[in-house]
Amino acid sequence: MFTRAVYPGSFDPVTNGHIDLIERSARLFDEVVVAVLRNTEKTPLFTDQERAEMLERAVRDLKNVTVASFAGLLVDFITEIEASVIIRGIRAISDYEYELQMALMNRRLSSSVETVFMLPAEAYSYLSSKLVKEIAALGGSITGLVPEDVEKRLGGKFRIN
Repeated sequence: MFTRAVYPGSFDPVTNGHIDLIERSARLFDEVVVAVLRNTEKTPLFTDQERAEMLERAVRDLKNVTVASFAGLLVDFITEIEASVIIRGIRAISDYEYELQMALMNRRLSSSVETVFMLPAEAYSYLSSKLVKEIAALGGSITGLVPEDVEKRLGGKFRIN
C-alpha cells in the first residue's frame, strides 16, 4: 500500500529541525510532500517562493520528497494530492496541546486523514524558525541551526556578513 504524507508549515525559514523531521519521515513513508503554507494573515520574512526554493535545495537528495505550496484548508490540499497522513513535529507540551486540537479538527473535517506526531532529535528540541530569525536579526550565529543556503539568505535579509 502506497502512503503519501504531508508535512505542512510556514518554514519561515526552514531549520535543521525541520530537515531532521523530513529526513526521518522520508524513511517512514513512500512519499513526503513538504507543504509551504501561504498564510495571508501573517507577514513572513521570506516569500512563498523563497521558502519553497530553500526547502527544495535542502531536500534535493531525498528522492521521495517534494515541495509544494498551498493556501486554505490543509485537508483540502491533502484530498487534492491524494495524501493520507499529516506529519507534525512536537517539541514541548505546549506544542502538543495546539497540535492535538488541530489533529482533532482535521479528523473531523476528513476522517480519512491521520496525523502522526514526531519528536525532533534532541539537538533540535529547542529550535524554532522564530528563534532563528531573532538570533539572526540581532547578529548572533545561526551556524548549525539552518542549512547553509538559509544562513546566507538570512544574512542578506539582515545584512550580516
